[in-house]
Amino acid sequence: MNLFGTRWPLVQAPMAGVQDAALAIAVSKAGALGSLPCAMLSIEAMRKALGAIRAATDRPYNVNFFVHTPPIPDPRREDAWRAALAPYYREYAIDAGSVSAAPARAPFTSEAADVLEEFKPPVVSFHFGLPSETLVKRVRSWGTKILACATTVDEARWLEAHGADAIIAQGVEAGGHRGMFLTDDLNNQPATFALLPQVVRAVKLPVIATGGIADASGVRAAMALGAAAVQVGTAYLLCPEATTSSVHRAALKSDAARSTALTNVFSGRPARGIMNRIMRELGPMSAVTPAFPLAAVAIAPLRAKAEAAGRGDFSPLWSGQNATGCREIPAGELTQALAEGFQLAR
Repeated sequence: MNLFGTRWPLVQAPMAGVQDAALAIAVSKAGALGSLPCAMLSIEAMRKALGAIRAATDRPYNVNFFVHTPPIPDPRREDAWRAALAPYYREYAIDAGSVSAAPARAPFTSEAADVLEEFKPPVVSFHFGLPSETLVKRVRSWGTKILACATTVDEARWLEAHGADAIIAQGVEAGGHRGMFLTDDLNNQPATFALLPQVVRAVKLPVIATGGIADASGVRAAMALGAAAVQVGTAYLLCPEATTSSVHRAALKSDAARSTALTNVFSGRPARGIMNRIMRELGPMSAVTPAFPLAAVAIAPLRAKAEAAGRGDFSPLWSGQNATGCREIPAGELTQALAEGFQLAR
């Protein structure tokens, strides 16, 4: 793909919490665009991961960030959320007063940009819009290409007007967090193959299709609808290079993977995952969760206790609606299998 300098116009979706640099390296070495999610990394952890990528390959790669506005904690909302979780705390003998209120995900900042400037990554992508004009200009000054996620045509047009070089059209089928930023209305979220051609017609930038694409035939279909590239995430979750937990891997391999929903109970913002106990009993969309990303803090000790017992009742089991492409094979091998879709599309 000329935009990235990769052999294949294929992007590995950045998946915070279930991967590190190893997956990005394997995918980039295989000829696609590997991605490193940084929303849950400290500044030093990000520097270390970028150093590992640079040491392992000279192929292009992507670095991904969230650009949400950190919320002001609301004690009343926190109290309501912890009251909803209180029965589970009692079940697992957790002292609610011992749970801190620090956020689990950080937005892109000038400090993060300072680290990026040391490495000047070929591609940087953003979720939930774009950072400030000053930061966009700074990233572009390194010769870096900027990608950003749109879940509607209006968002795609906004991104085009505010400095994106390519747009990731995220269908409602996609796993993980919705990239929505101009609307909170989930009813306004089209499916991938409905959204893609609309975005292609609405903007002049290259459009990258993502959501529900899990194999070569899905890749071919997206290209036929005008995509310049395809982004795939869920299919990589069973690869040995991913850091997907054992309970998450078990869920992806089970019949449970056929039932997913958008939920806010894990972070405070809609994200698609496999249905589990907390989603069924308190959601999947709850009116009492604190603002993103504060909801994650109170869930964390429940997740740890349940996972220690081999259960994913309180774990964010992120998955798109189509987990059929999940395979326990090396990421490079999966990348080559997905790339067959581009050959078929010729």
